[in-house]
Amino acid sequence: MKAFVFHGPGQSAWEEAPDPALKEPTDAVVRVDAVTICGTDLHILKGDVPEVQPGTILGHEAVGEIVEVGSDVRTVRPGDRVLVSCISSCGRCSYCREGMYGQCRGGGGWILGHLIDGTQAEYVRVPFADLSVHALPTTVDGRDAVLLADIFPTSYEVGVLNGRVRPGDTVAVVGAGPIGLAAITTARLFSPERIVAVDLAPARLEAAKRLGADAVVDAREAPEQLIADLTDGLGADVVMEAVGTPETFELCTRMVRPGGRVANIGVHGKPATLHLEDLWIKNVTITTGLVDTHSTPTLLRMAAAGRLPTGQLVTHTFPLDHMEQAYDVFAHAGDTGALKVVLGGEQHEVAVRVT
Repeated sequence: MKAFVFHGPGQSAWEEAPDPALKEPTDAVVRVDAVTICGTDLHILKGDVPEVQPGTILGHEAVGEIVEVGSDVRTVRPGDRVLVSCISSCGRCSYCREGMYGQCRGGGGWILGHLIDGTQAEYVRVPFADLSVHALPTTVDGRDAVLLADIFPTSYEVGVLNGRVRPGDTVAVVGAGPIGLAAITTARLFSPERIVAVDLAPARLEAAKRLGADAVVDAREAPEQLIADLTDGLGADVVMEAVGTPETFELCTRMVRPGGRVANIGVHGKPATLHLEDLWIKNVTITTGLVDTHSTPTLLRMAAAGRLPTGQLVTHTFPLDHMEQAYDVFAHAGDTGALKVVLGGEQHEVAVRVT
């Protein structure tokens, strides 16, 4: 088969790779119909995730068709159309029993495209298939569904739920890339008073407005002052970090009000300073997290009912074998206007360009 293989920082290629095969009776092999590229994949290519070994097939999100299952798999069978979750779950360890699948100690967690070969390929082996793939409703298009493998559950769980967004809150989302935009759409489910999006790219701020942000601000134009003006000087109830840099994390801690919550979603490759000299007295809660995907069934039902605008985040589509071009477009989002790129499935023209 063909697959997108990581060969070390700055080195990758769409090339021949061995076909996957069942290794455990709980495995399934999926023929990949649609995949997407995550910001975490870009972090891997930069060398920010050293656990990823050269020779690993990247990718942890896919929609496809089951072609083979192990003898212990009970919930899916060949021919089923499924969503492949970014998180695999053994279902037996203490963390899985508490629904914390991202911290699985039984061989699961974030392993696809990280510790084992991932989804950016023509076929993928999925461990613990009963708990790690989800049957897709026929009403959900594959191009839209693939966004439910990672960015929507990540934004919802690590941002909105960890941040405890409540009716009447002022919510600030720092970073209006795909994760930040998904955080805006899912935060709206809890009826906050206002959502403020912060970013550097005008195209992303425009997308934030379309998806429900009440106000947007360029990160270079005093976002802290805007938040202060909107909240009588108090700060935001919830601030979500959706970039993954020291500067954006520290900005979040400056914008939160006393008693507020900072929910870090971004993947960080460098240390950030925690200014306890300012924060110790403010009763601030800071949360971090890897997605557990416990919300995926709920989000799937909402998508099937037309309650999640997943398709609005897809700006570019490519055939599966145009992986290197898709990476280039996604990595240069400031020039291309890319939000989310999808490979495979139904093709359509580029929706957004920066002029």
